[in-house]
Amino acid sequence: MSDRALVLGRIRSALADVPADEPSAWSWAEDPDPAAAYRRGRRDEDRAVLVERFLERCGEYSATVQRCEEPSLVAALTAICERHAVRTLLVPPGFDEHRLPPDLAIERDDPPLSVERLDIGDAVLTGCAVAIAETGTIVLDGGPGQGRRALSLLPDLHVVIVDADRIVSGVPEGVDALAAAVTERRPLTLISGPSATSDIELTRVEGVHGPRRLEVLVVAPSGEDPYWAAAERG
Repeated sequence: MSDRALVLGRIRSALADVPADEPSAWSWAEDPDPAAAYRRGRRDEDRAVLVERFLERCGEYSATVQRCEEPSLVAALTAICERHAVRTLLVPPGFDEHRLPPDLAIERDDPPLSVERLDIGDAVLTGCAVAIAETGTIVLDGGPGQGRRALSLLPDLHVVIVDADRIVSGVPEGVDALAAAVTERRPLTLISGPSATSDIELTRVEGVHGPRRLEVLVVAPSGEDPYWAAAERG
């Protein structure tokens, strides 16, 4: 099969479920403001549904995703560090001290650690500003507990705590949630799985632009059973 036939075959396969009456291109005459019609998540959408969707979509990016309640968070973090043989955990300024594993060496990025130290760090632990259920994307905005961009990009393992109440439905809601960070000109880092590229000969290479391994912990407040109710019903 020729390369041309292969590409066209993939295009046909990708378009197989597209309705026949869907326009093939955007038209100013028919839709002068596409942003106004951009699909937004339902504001009253069940929180448990959003959590389940995020867990599924984030996991599709080769990230290791699990959920827990606040009282078991430290134990879950300790287990992750043991599994990856983490000896020293790098943390950003403003990270909640009560969430740190007590039996692990903690190295704080305050004052800022050198690039060389970040590069050889075992792992970095951060929170996040927002998580988008529709795309499985985690966003860091440089706020407290998230740190500067280099801190989350140089270590080989990134462990992210996603509080369930920070999960929104889609990209528009995520953009809304980040308005303050944009106004303050803080850097935004969008994370959809471990760093990877297939630019060279279509061979997947991990760890080029950031951590090769991504561990995500979705945390519900203690006793908030409704967060997990959807999974139990399913």
